[in-house]
Amino acid sequence: MASAQRITSLDVFRGITIAMMILVNSPGSWSHIYPLLEHAKWHGWTLADMVFPFFLWISGVAMTLSFARRKSEGADKGKLLFHTARRAAMIFGLGLLLNLIPNFDFANLRIPGVLQRIGICYFFATLIYLYTSRRGQIAAAIALMAVYLGLILYLPFPGATADRWSIDSNAARYIDGILLEGHMWRSTKVWDPEGVLSTFPAIATVLCGILTTSYLKTGVVMTVTGLLLGLMIPINKALWTPSFVILMAGLASLLYGALRPFQGWKFFEIYGTNSIVSFVLSGMVARIMSMTGAGRQVFDWLSGFLAPINASLAYALLNVAVCFSVVYLLYRKRIMVRL
Repeated sequence: MASAQRITSLDVFRGITIAMMILVNSPGSWSHIYPLLEHAKWHGWTLADMVFPFFLWISGVAMTLSFARRKSEGADKGKLLFHTARRAAMIFGLGLLLNLIPNFDFANLRIPGVLQRIGICYFFATLIYLYTSRRGQIAAAIALMAVYLGLILYLPFPGATADRWSIDSNAARYIDGILLEGHMWRSTKVWDPEGVLSTFPAIATVLCGILTTSYLKTGVVMTVTGLLLGLMIPINKALWTPSFVILMAGLASLLYGALRPFQGWKFFEIYGTNSIVSFVLSGMVARIMSMTGAGRQVFDWLSGFLAPINASLAYALLNVAVCFSVVYLLYRKRIMVRL
């Protein structure tokens, strides 16, 4: 019973995170957004910045539940690792496919992305989880953040300034420029928010989900620790700083701990049962609405009787509802898409 409650609560948490992702990524107008639904410009954090780390943290918790079941069914470490590698490769490949649509411009293909980072982090966190003890997992999380900090603070590179966390001059940007030149996010072109170096502490975010056991107690400790650490190391999603890792893991623990007694949030539970479908569908709907001009037409219609910022929010909520309708049909037919 406790295990079933835990799985349901995790689906609810995942569903809340999915709905928030669509709300953040699908405004009617990027010029009219409530501040909480916008990502921080650089240092700092908003509600929007919580979405991605929550996904990674949830994958860590889900891993412990899934592997416990598979082990009880007789799966050994080799089978679990093979399953993980296959799933991670499929998630990474799906992310690349979404980046290719609609132009299929391989020459300028963005290699990083949200799904790509999820696949990479899921694989390496699983590797650590399967072949180390709890103490080893803690050591791995600390080591990942320590290596990241060492490179950020001490890696020499052309144009380095005294401010090692600057948007214009940091080691993560330098490494991306070497390894991903011509294949980065089109909005920046010279660095990527899902770049190479920031993936190291992102793996630690998954490990935090694996390691968390006492959710409310651990959440309070990590949240306070993350905020205090933020006084020395900026809280920054684009760089995925250690203070960001710890703070977001703490907030995720707090929210999940608060959700565990509740079983009646069916809307979010349904959303959480088909997270991959929701992610891909929301991206495709956004592309179609943009390419056809239908998105602008709907926003203009909503702006006829709402203030622009509320019209933008209403448009995003419509996207949440449209995606839910598809996920709900799958739920009714007991179709769960698991890569």
